[in-house]
Amino acid sequence: MRLIAVSNTLFIRGLYFISLFFLCLPFSSYAQNTVNYSTPKSYIANHTNEIIKIDGLGLEESWKNAEYSDVFIDIEGVKKPKYNTQVKILWDKNYIYFLATMEEPHVWGTLRKRDTIIFHNNDFEIFVDPDGDAHNYYEFEFNALNTVWDLFITKPYRDGALTINDWDANGLKSAVYVDGTLNNPNDIDKSWSIEIAIPLKVFKTSYFQTIDLNDKFWRINFSRVNWDFQLDNKQYSRKKDKNGAFSHEYNWVWSPQGVIAMHQPETWGYVYFANEDVKEINEFLIPKDEHIKWFLFDLHNQLKKKKITAKDVSTAKFVLEKKLVPKYQSHETGYNIWIDSPFTGSKIILNQNGQIIIK
Repeated sequence: MRLIAVSNTLFIRGLYFISLFFLCLPFSSYAQNTVNYSTPKSYIANHTNEIIKIDGLGLEESWKNAEYSDVFIDIEGVKKPKYNTQVKILWDKNYIYFLATMEEPHVWGTLRKRDTIIFHNNDFEIFVDPDGDAHNYYEFEFNALNTVWDLFITKPYRDGALTINDWDANGLKSAVYVDGTLNNPNDIDKSWSIEIAIPLKVFKTSYFQTIDLNDKFWRINFSRVNWDFQLDNKQYSRKKDKNGAFSHEYNWVWSPQGVIAMHQPETWGYVYFANEDVKEINEFLIPKDEHIKWFLFDLHNQLKKKKITAKDVSTAKFVLEKKLVPKYQSHETGYNIWIDSPFTGSKIILNQNGQIIIK
């Protein structure tokens, strides 16, 4: 078993992290001054040298050797979905590969036009923030007809997002396999799966940039939107109530968001791209500075919701046994909140737009 040291906070695949701080110190002494948060999920993506045929089946040895993620949970992190969803991830020098399997007794889809609102059908969604600054991230949605909606989002909607719907992930490949029959209400299906290859070049932010995933991690999350359905002349559609309004969808995710909102990049999971020279890695360590970022985002969101004032920002809190005192600076267009990391010496800044800046 290989251990990858990205810092000294241990993450184990498929388990939530429990801080030793809470186990070793009296709760009553620190309860009022310690930051409490739910730690995002993590996954180790194996490197592959195989040619991956995108057919929705995942028959290659690399897929067989890759572990499935934890079963998806309701987006708020409480309810267990009625159908299971799991995903696998691989990578090579040109692509990130995803293989998702979704239990579903009625596999259906109606949307065939690219870049339409795919989550109006049952769908599978991928969210990717390569540099983890919570800005300039990517969303990919697919239905059972293999119709794709790919878009680039400048920042979370809570911070005034600009969504670039005309952005295309050129070279993206995907394929759907249905264990059953698509759009046939006369039988019961087992599941549908989708296999996806996203070229690394679509994540480039400059012409000369080279993207190397080796021994890196990205912030990624997955969502599955599922609808109750009705049949109209034997055709599937979203269920409506007696007033003609659509019933609410179900939102099932890999790493829980805590609220019904996918566009919180700071709560997405961590995908670590295992060193291509190492055959098996079972554990890796997440940087302690990530905990500081979570703390800053908590302050930012509370300010946005007017639950605290600027004066409250500088209240000292303990993060991983370190007493941290955030600093607040107001300026003409907003504010900055920052902490000088006791772990790395970096200045970690979160601005009024919800973007992380490291100096």
